[in-house]
Amino acid sequence: MKRFKNIMFFVDGKDDATPSLHRALSIAEANEARLTLVDVIKPVDTPRELKSSHNIDFTEMLKKDRKMALEKLIEGLEKHESILYSKVLIGEPFIEVIKYVQSGEYDLLIKVARPPLDFGERLFGGNDLHLLRKCPCPVLIDKPNAKRYYEHVLAAVELEPSYECSCDEQVMQLAVSLAQREDAQVDVAHAWHLDGESTFRMGRFRIPEDELELVLKSEEAIHRDRLKKLLFGFEHEVKQDNVHMLKGEPMVVINRVASSIEADIIVMGTVGRVGIPGLFIGNTAEEILQTTQSSILAVKPDGFVSPVRKA
Repeated sequence: MKRFKNIMFFVDGKDDATPSLHRALSIAEANEARLTLVDVIKPVDTPRELKSSHNIDFTEMLKKDRKMALEKLIEGLEKHESILYSKVLIGEPFIEVIKYVQSGEYDLLIKVARPPLDFGERLFGGNDLHLLRKCPCPVLIDKPNAKRYYEHVLAAVELEPSYECSCDEQVMQLAVSLAQREDAQVDVAHAWHLDGESTFRMGRFRIPEDELELVLKSEEAIHRDRLKKLLFGFEHEVKQDNVHMLKGEPMVVINRVASSIEADIIVMGTVGRVGIPGLFIGNTAEEILQTTQSSILAVKPDGFVSPVRKA
C-alpha cells in the first residue's frame, strides 16, 4: 500500500496493542509513513470552587491521564518509536477526529470497531458509522476479533456509469495492494439488476417475456463489459474464479459473497454523490455497513466534501 504518508490510529479508549494497531504499524512502515495514536475525551465540568481554590480542572486531568496511557502504549512498541506520535483531543469523538484528519492532512484513518450494546449483531457503533460516512480520507475499521493477517479481501464495486462519482478504481487499487501486503486472496463482487423488472414482468406495463429476456441480457452484458474494463490491468492479482458478478440487490449479493468466501475485510466506496456536504453515503453502502460482520475499508471519491467543517 505505497500511498499513505500520514496515518492516524484512533485508539478509542483502548490501552492494549491490538492486531489492528500492529496492522497500522505494518502499513506505516511499508509506506515509510508517520503514525499518530489519537484519543478523544469529552469535557467534564469541574465545580467552580475546586477550580478557583485548588486550580483543579477535571478535563485537563483526564487529558493528561490519556496522554500518559498513549505514551505507555508507544513505549511497549519501542522498535517503532521513531514513527509513532500521540495526541489527545477534547470534544465529541467523531467530530474532533475528522477535524484533526483535515487539519493534519491524514490520508488513512484506522480504528477498531466498537459495537453498540443494544443493537444485537450490528458490528459498528455510532462513532464508527459517523467516521465511515463523513471522514474525507479512507477509513479502515477492523472488527474487534480481527485476525493478525487478513486471508480474504473482498472488493465491492458498483460500476456506476458516472466516473465523477465512482470509487471503483480506488477500491481495486486498495484491495489489491492490501491483499498483497497481507498475502491474502482478493475477490471482486458486483451486483446487477434491471430497474423496474418487477413492473415489466407483472405490472400494468408488463412486456412479453421474450422481449424482457433480451433486455435483461443486454443489461447484464453492459455490466459485464464495465467490469471487464475495470479489471483490465489486474489480471495477475485477481483470478477469474474470484470474480463474482451476480444478479440481485447489492446488499444481499455483497453480504452473500462475503459470507461464502469468509471475507475478513470489504473494501468499498461509500459515497453516492460528491461536492455537496451531507449527501455523503449511498443506500447500498449504508445497508452493508448496517449488516456486515466483516471489517471495512471505506473510500470516498475525489471531490467529497465532509459535512464536518475544518477546525
